[in-house]
Amino acid sequence: MKSVRVVVVGAGVIGFSTAVCIAEALPFCSVTVLAETFSPNTTSDGAAGILFAAEFPDIPLERQKRWFKDSFDHLLAIAVSEQSPDAGVMLSSGWQIFKEIPAKKKPFWSEFVIGFRSMTDRELKRFPDHKFGQAFTTLKCECSSYLPWLEKRFRKAGGKVEQRKVNNLQELSNSFDIIVNCSGLGSKMLVGDTEVYSVRGQVLKVEAPWLQHFIRDGDGKTYIYPGTQSITIGGTRQEGDWRLQVDEGDTKGILERCSRLEPSLSKGKVISTWVGLRPSRKNPRVEREVVQLRSCRVPVVHNYGHGGWGVTLAWGTGLDALGLVRQCLHEMPLQAKL
Repeated sequence: MKSVRVVVVGAGVIGFSTAVCIAEALPFCSVTVLAETFSPNTTSDGAAGILFAAEFPDIPLERQKRWFKDSFDHLLAIAVSEQSPDAGVMLSSGWQIFKEIPAKKKPFWSEFVIGFRSMTDRELKRFPDHKFGQAFTTLKCECSSYLPWLEKRFRKAGGKVEQRKVNNLQELSNSFDIIVNCSGLGSKMLVGDTEVYSVRGQVLKVEAPWLQHFIRDGDGKTYIYPGTQSITIGGTRQEGDWRLQVDEGDTKGILERCSRLEPSLSKGKVISTWVGLRPSRKNPRVEREVVQLRSCRVPVVHNYGHGGWGVTLAWGTGLDALGLVRQCLHEMPLQAKL
């Protein structure tokens, strides 16, 4: 009989990564993933899923480095294994280019990706509007394949999955001993976090199989990411915008900007358009607290607010969340564990 009942709220890339970390490392726990939406309808499903990161202002850099490295190592092991096609994880090479020379020519994650270097003048000739660039090989993780693959791995570890909307933590207090909150934007309502806000992203999927390398403008607004089936081009970063409808003006702008970077894109065929709301926060919240729910005090581990870096940091913050769950177990009264 599994003794400690753990619930993970949220079934995006953060939720399932965290759930797998816990279920595989703590076999004496019974772990349930609870969510209103599952793949292919999560925000993660539309993410381009390419690994690099922004720097968060208030989280120690060593911790951010660990998150990135743990995620990169985990996905690299999949990318070079026979699991790669099923999991939707692949190596991807290309360039990040800048109109102005950035203050930091080497971002903190440069030591973990493969072959990071500054671009040569000859390479930059392709991009006459840009003064500086970085060339490297990273990973691309396509969540429409990766999430079902993670769910299968979670179930294999004995995990349970239930689809329903969770309106408040009180609902969970009688059925579970530890709550892990990976509800992304839902944390605004679920735990009353006023620091979470939406950043609207619109992307197009394009058929252009001749394009093999990614190109990303350093401002993060224009990018071309070749994938296994199609190419993801984008995008938008509209803060505080909750619209889920496709905006034709955005579609036109994305096509124009991306075709300026890669003129042959104008010959590509647009297959689909997707809109998602990134669960953003000044800093992701990866921490634990004890919350009074009805008559009992319940440990809650939070792991949300990654913005556009969810796929990049999911496994790293999932391992951090596992460490926090271990601390909760350590502090539990003995009868709860029996």
